[in-house]
Amino acid sequence: MRHVDSFEIQGPAPQSPNGVPRSAWARARRRVSRWHRPYTAVLVLLDFGAVALVSLIAIASFEQAASGFAANRDLFNTIAYLLLPLSWLFLLWANGAYDRRYLGLGTDEFRRVVRAAVTVAATVSFVAFATKTDLSRFTVGTALVGTMVLILLIRFTARLVLQRLRRQAGYAGHRMVLVGNLPDALEVHKAVTRNPSAGLVPVAIHLTDGIAAARGIETPVPVYAGRDILALVREVGGDTIAVCGSATAEPGELRRLAWQLEGSGVDLVVAPQLTDIAGPRVHIRPIEGLPLLHVEEPTLSGPALLAKSLLDRCAAGLGLLLLVPLFIAIAVAIRLSDPGPVFFRQPRVGHEGRTFRVWKFRTMYVDAEDRLAGLVDQNETDGMLFKIKQDPRVFPIGRFLRASSLDELPQLINVLWGEMSLVGPRPLPADDGDFLGDVRRRLLVRPGMTGLWQVSGRSDLSWDESVRLDLYYVDNWSLAYDLSILWRTIGVVLARKGAY
Repeated sequence: MRHVDSFEIQGPAPQSPNGVPRSAWARARRRVSRWHRPYTAVLVLLDFGAVALVSLIAIASFEQAASGFAANRDLFNTIAYLLLPLSWLFLLWANGAYDRRYLGLGTDEFRRVVRAAVTVAATVSFVAFATKTDLSRFTVGTALVGTMVLILLIRFTARLVLQRLRRQAGYAGHRMVLVGNLPDALEVHKAVTRNPSAGLVPVAIHLTDGIAAARGIETPVPVYAGRDILALVREVGGDTIAVCGSATAEPGELRRLAWQLEGSGVDLVVAPQLTDIAGPRVHIRPIEGLPLLHVEEPTLSGPALLAKSLLDRCAAGLGLLLLVPLFIAIAVAIRLSDPGPVFFRQPRVGHEGRTFRVWKFRTMYVDAEDRLAGLVDQNETDGMLFKIKQDPRVFPIGRFLRASSLDELPQLINVLWGEMSLVGPRPLPADDGDFLGDVRRRLLVRPGMTGLWQVSGRSDLSWDESVRLDLYYVDNWSLAYDLSILWRTIGVVLARKGAY
């Protein structure tokens, strides 16, 4: 942390000329963030290889695919192994699948790959129809779908490698200069640094309301004021400017800043005062040149919620049938470890404040509740939770069940009865008193066996951070998001991260 005491305010550097570059192809090179060039080159080679490989497999499996080119095999090979891969690369590029703004972050990269696949399918269909070429529809369809799936897998794997480099080595990031008043800039700094794998690295703050607002305040990065922003970006080695909140009240200043950055190789992003709102809920609707940011209400009812409920109950019923042998083995282990009930049933607060009794395998000795009063002062968490990493009330088999999350499996019964969901905020004990303020919003959806809280750190998170993640899920949930959390849960459970 840096302590803001005094600064040398320099005069503004000469302004760069406004206006677009003379050629759209003559874009300025980015001064620092050059990771995307080798990364994109690797993606291009892998995408080309994926298309050629799938074509080879499809043709080898279905020889009739080449029947329309039997008279000219060389032409067929040229189309299958050169022109088709090059066409894929061109359409991926045209759809922005190599744009550095979408690499390694969010779902836009995958959507653009799917969009390119649809374009390829339409193009191949049109060319085959126009030239009256006899192609195997099954083979062509298999090749197109296989290529799309393989490219998506390649992108996913490459993203994992990129995110690992960002987390562990600090490589392949976007160095940001935050512009605005200090509270807004610090809020953006806090938000973008929560996830190091996103690759957003604030390196400086430029205050628009004068340096006096930051005197005596500790800041995580150096603070400047009264400087030419583009010169400051070059000085600190930045490649992105983030305008935070209401950075300026002067109309047209943001537009002039965008003009100044044209051709400089520096990206400009605007971080409005909308925190923890997912992209699908935000829509830009321009009115007479004014881009209005519309925020849609969360989807807490309708067909998507019905589909979620059906998916929950079907998966819970199937899971209970398949897990009967495991349940029996765990029950025997619990009884041998500590005589008493196999299950632990505790009142929890569920959807819209209704109380229900959650099913869990018992992991503590039968006198655990009586021993709680003597351990309160050893609580290692805050808020409404009580957690001790080495809780003496947990017997050895129970410790294994907790670490592996096997003690949570009986909650499939709660899911089957409609009291819980597979994904959602974790249900809190009913004896913790009334839920006040923002915490009550968790009750708008059914509690879940797993959730954003669990896949983001579990018991290692503070209470405030856990509540923030749960509220984010409530406001932005979707079926695709649920599937993503379920997938991430597998890795968290195997790693036993934050489980005690």
